[in-house]
Amino acid sequence: MITERTRQRFAELASYVEATPHRDRWLVLTHDNPDPDALVAAAILARILARRFHRDATTAYGGLIGRAENREMVRALALEPLHLRSLDFGRFQRFALVDAQPGTGNNQLPASVTADLVIDHHPLRKATQAAPFFDVRAEYGATATILAEYLEASGLEIPHSLATGLVYAIRTETREFGREFAGPDKVVYDGLFPRARKRLLSRIQNASQSLAYFKNLHQALENLESVDTLVVSHLGEVEQPDIVPEIADLLLRMEGKTWSLATGVYGDRVYLSIRTTNPRADAGAIMRRLVARRGKGGGHGMTAGGWVAAAKAPGGEPRALQRQLAERLARALDKKPEKLAPLILEA
Repeated sequence: MITERTRQRFAELASYVEATPHRDRWLVLTHDNPDPDALVAAAILARILARRFHRDATTAYGGLIGRAENREMVRALALEPLHLRSLDFGRFQRFALVDAQPGTGNNQLPASVTADLVIDHHPLRKATQAAPFFDVRAEYGATATILAEYLEASGLEIPHSLATGLVYAIRTETREFGREFAGPDKVVYDGLFPRARKRLLSRIQNASQSLAYFKNLHQALENLESVDTLVVSHLGEVEQPDIVPEIADLLLRMEGKTWSLATGVYGDRVYLSIRTTNPRADAGAIMRRLVARRGKGGGHGMTAGGWVAAAKAPGGEPRALQRQLAERLARALDKKPEKLAPLILEA
């Protein structure tokens, strides 16, 4: 499963980590509201730090593990990431970011702290280059794939639990290899699938959903809007922000639609997610244009996410901001924003 590039990068990683004081504690951070890719990647890096380099390593996240499937994955695979509210940053001397980069606004690494390690598969950010070690491969479909190669390079055994997590992470991040994946993603997936626990995969994929999930789903269908091949849905306040990308994914399955936008209000932010079926698109660039300086956003060619401070809403009304974002997206896609109209579901 390992590439020559990874052999070289792992050797560089080993040189850096081994040069740090043995007593230093490491904190491995994911992006906020982590998805399977981030959770599994963090677990692998912590395992490498602890078992290959004998360092004290803790995995942590900000926000929520919101989706039922993600919560079930954490339980079923005993990943045990800690929420940052239970930790004291002062206890740690070394920091790593996985599936995230400094300065993006989607993680809890303090601006005053320079990450020691950054491993990600999103487009390289300027701030990342300040890290002593970074490995950013935008051509990969999942950060977990990079860490799977690192794990093999380390010589450590890949336990059944992590093999199961890797299979699920790569599967979900690439939408069953229907979007943005590279050869290494498929190689890692195929190599680990025989070691994955199929019953655990089934438990994760078919996790029980709360009543709130169906409430959000009903609200999403009640608030559909469309213009040409773009479909939009605005949620009100949601219990967890992960429902927003989940709705965006669902909307993209609508016949005749090639772009989707979902928005929702959580805390003091309006979260938004963009999806497209166009493999030549740059949804991440469009997202950054939409949020501009009012928030943070980014992504890949076919997927993107971000948030805007609710305080930036015209008249203080989040609904007005959500409508404005939809109109800006329509304009960016050369569609007429004034033609955005309710999409009525006929009985």
